[in-house]
Amino acid sequence: MKHVTFAMLLALGLGLFTAATSMPATAGQDIAGYDRFDVQAAHRSRPLAASIWYPAGSHIYVAPVGKSAIWQSTNAYIGAAVEPGKHPLILLSHGSGGNMDGIGWLSSQLALRGAIVLAVNHPGTTTGDSSPRRTMYLGQRALDVTAALDQVLANPEFAPYIDTTNISAVGFSLGGTTVLNLAGMQFDRAAYRDYCVKYQDSAQDCIFYKKGGVDFAHLPDDFTNGYRDTRISKTVAIEPGMSFAVKPDSLADVSNPVLFIKLGKEHGWLAGDVSASGSNLVAKVKDASLAVFAPAYHLTFLAECEPGAAKLLEEMDDDPICTDPMGTDRSLVHRQIADQIATFLGLP
Repeated sequence: MKHVTFAMLLALGLGLFTAATSMPATAGQDIAGYDRFDVQAAHRSRPLAASIWYPAGSHIYVAPVGKSAIWQSTNAYIGAAVEPGKHPLILLSHGSGGNMDGIGWLSSQLALRGAIVLAVNHPGTTTGDSSPRRTMYLGQRALDVTAALDQVLANPEFAPYIDTTNISAVGFSLGGTTVLNLAGMQFDRAAYRDYCVKYQDSAQDCIFYKKGGVDFAHLPDDFTNGYRDTRISKTVAIEPGMSFAVKPDSLADVSNPVLFIKLGKEHGWLAGDVSASGSNLVAKVKDASLAVFAPAYHLTFLAECEPGAAKLLEEMDDDPICTDPMGTDRSLVHRQIADQIATFLGLP
């Protein structure tokens, strides 16, 4: 990896968000509603930025969310009314260096199937604010999600539309770690140290953290803390990080059904491999299933790229985050991921 400032911050996460120009709605468009709010979190020094996607109950102006010179955007009805009724709630956690709007392609697809999707930007591991050292405070991210859940359930504009008996959590990469923590898993510092000693020159996560000066022999206490949230009934972990460091005795606390998603076979990243060729975490969780999509690799989960983005990255001598393994159709893989998650969560 050549550049930490752009592509490496995205290596375990999603893209950038820029202000968008509004446009009139067109009848018949498949577009979800979208809004933003701040989350007050006692463990943070400032409010968290949160986004919420939902089935739109009215047509209003449309704007692209998540657009940049690299990433394609996702259209949304900004501030539309919520479709009447009770909807499942999905808590979504982005990866290291990612952000809530970069994952809009998935949020939108799940909202169009009837779910309300809530996400936050995790300080210290979000776009433009992604520190390898701060990444090691795993519990802070779990608390971010719990704080967002607390607030949306108390929000009079959204709470009446939420089915509180149907709350799930979905996370990609480091976000996968976060939702596994919320499901009851805890992580062992010594195990992760040993993993990064063994794979320090080949595991993408260890390479990133090593470049940031992380001392694997002295990881913070918060790396190991448990933050199970019993309101969450199902968990989806897409290429989750830290799977080699899960404490075996914490697995007994995981009562949720868990869906693991792996991207690629020969092109897979070790850090996110929960199959028998990696950590084999899927075999250690009592109610777990695994879906594999190939050809693909870890970064295929990122938003689709703008035309010419791959060439732009090449000219910048940056990482080829828009270049998938031969034969990969990123759009198709995204649809397969959304379909698999929807089926697992019981969405139409």
